[in-house]
Amino acid sequence: GGLLTPQGKIIGDFLVVAVPDAEGGGFLLDMPLLQIPDLMKKLKLYKLRAKVALDDLSERATVIAATDGGRLPADAGLVYADPRLPELGERAIVDLDGADELVDASMDDYHARRIGLGIPDGGRDFLYGDTFPHEALFDQLGGVSFRKGCYIGQEVVSRMQHRGTARSRIVPVVFSEGLNPDDGVEASAGGKTLGRVGSCADGRGLALLRLDRVADALAAGHEMDAGGLAFTLAPKPSFIRFPYP
Repeated sequence: GGLLTPQGKIIGDFLVVAVPDAEGGGFLLDMPLLQIPDLMKKLKLYKLRAKVALDDLSERATVIAATDGGRLPADAGLVYADPRLPELGERAIVDLDGADELVDASMDDYHARRIGLGIPDGGRDFLYGDTFPHEALFDQLGGVSFRKGCYIGQEVVSRMQHRGTARSRIVPVVFSEGLNPDDGVEASAGGKTLGRVGSCADGRGLALLRLDRVADALAAGHEMDAGGLAFTLAPKPSFIRFPYP
């Protein structure tokens, strides 16, 4: 899920985890650490007089994730399947104390798998405050409902959905010679800007691109370039349902 501006752009994104009643009930938000202060301010603003308690648990708990798309130990903490894509495997919210004992891989390993699967990450592959949910693939990965009630930015999101006006999308790309460009470099072809590259690993990356311009470049035989490295689109991920160049 996410929180949007009135213009429909993403302020913050998170995974919503229901806590079993036997463990106290309520919901936990699995989200980027740096986004927590701003989100807490927003939620407190919207709380009004509702009987809702809001707590920042980041000094007591943290998140671990499977790097192989598999399962975590059942006693690791509050274990749940990543709702975006089954191949991402399980995640768990665990006590901060002792979390290191559960970890046997690096963040680089996790991000390499995420990138290989084509899953965007906020702050790395799209900019908060400047990206629409469709561009960040929320509509492909269960991050937006088109049947729920009103929410801030809904009109823009609904219009993009029903009119098919999302021209830019995050897509997986492959770079020549297995090299990685710097994150955030501009992608271009035939003298036209296509978009920007996000996170990269092992010669693969995710890039927010104007797909109509990508299609034109491919039709004209123009090489696509980012930071001096040629790249091509990776094969279409199985979860993507929009037209792929």
